[in-house]
Amino acid sequence: MIELRNVSKIYPRRGEDDVVALDNISLTIPSGHIHGIVGESGAGKSTLIRCLTALERPTSGEILIDGQNLFTLSSEELRAQRRKIGMVFQGANLLDSRTAAGNIVYPLRLSGLSREAARTRVSEMLSLVGLADRARSFPSQLSGGQRQRVGIARAMADSPSVLLCDEPTSALDTETTEQILQLLESVRETYGVTVLIITHEMNVVRRICDSVTLLDHGSLISTGSVSDIVANVSSPLARQIIPAPSLDPRDVPGKAIIDISFTSSPGEPTGSRVMTLAAQLGADIGAGTFETLGDLQIARLALTLDEASVKEALAQLASAGITSEVRAA
Repeated sequence: MIELRNVSKIYPRRGEDDVVALDNISLTIPSGHIHGIVGESGAGKSTLIRCLTALERPTSGEILIDGQNLFTLSSEELRAQRRKIGMVFQGANLLDSRTAAGNIVYPLRLSGLSREAARTRVSEMLSLVGLADRARSFPSQLSGGQRQRVGIARAMADSPSVLLCDEPTSALDTETTEQILQLLESVRETYGVTVLIITHEMNVVRRICDSVTLLDHGSLISTGSVSDIVANVSSPLARQIIPAPSLDPRDVPGKAIIDISFTSSPGEPTGSRVMTLAAQLGADIGAGTFETLGDLQIARLALTLDEASVKEALAQLASAGITSEVRAA
C-alpha cells in the first residue's frame, strides 16, 4: 500500500516566489492496485516519484510504503525499505556494458544475495518477461520493447511490493505498448505488487488502471476509480480519459457542434434514446466515441445542427439528463 498524507514539496527561490511542486497531497493506493498519475508538464508528477523513492524529502507531510514512513527511518532501514520499491523508467535505463542477465543481477548482488540464488532469480525474471533466450544479449541487440521488458525484470528482481513506472510506454509503438501493459498486469497478478504508473497516455489509464489521479500545478484535482471518474462525464479528468470525438467545424459549414456525454450499463437503451432525441432535435451525429470500462458504457457524441436550434437543443438535452456543451468554433 502507498499512502501520502498532506504531502507538500516547496522549492525556495531567492528573490522570487517559491515553487510549490506538491501542494498538500493526500492519496491512498491499496495493495495490488494499478494506479495512474496523470497531468500536464509541471503538474508535479516527477517530484512525486522522487519523493516516493525518498530521493527528495517532502517539505511537510508523510509518505508510507506498506505502513512504513520513509522519512522516519534510519539510513539502514531506508535502504531496506527502498528494496521494496521497484522502478521502471521511460527509456529502460539499462547499463549498456551489461547483458540482459547482467542488468537484472546487478541490484541482487548489491543487496548481498548469493551468486547461486541470484542466478536462479535472474532466470525466473527472464522467463517472467518472455526473454529466457536473450540472457546474453546486450541492450544494443534488443528492441525497445525488449529493453523495457528487461527493465521490468530488473525492477522486480528484488521482490518489491511496490512498482513505480515513469512513462513506461511513451517511447513504444501501439503493439509493443499493449505487450508491456499485458506484462504489467501479469506481474500484478503473479506477485500482488502495487503498481503506480506516471503517464500522459490516456489509453494506458483506460486499458490497465484500477484508479487514477489528476495533478495540476502540484494540486490534486481529482482521484478515484476509473469507472467512478468517467461516470462523472462532466469532470475534466473524465473528458481527458475519454475525449470528445474529433470533428472539424470546416467539415460542417454553417452548423453548430454540440458535444454530448452519457453513460449507461450494458442492456440499457440509452444510446437508442439519444439517437431518437437527436432526430427530434433535427440534429445529425457527426462523430462518436464509445468505450466500455468494466460494467460501464461511455459515449461521447458530436451533434451537428442549425445555429437557430442550439438553445432549444441544449434545454432538451439537459431535461433528459444528458451533459452537453457547444463546441467553440
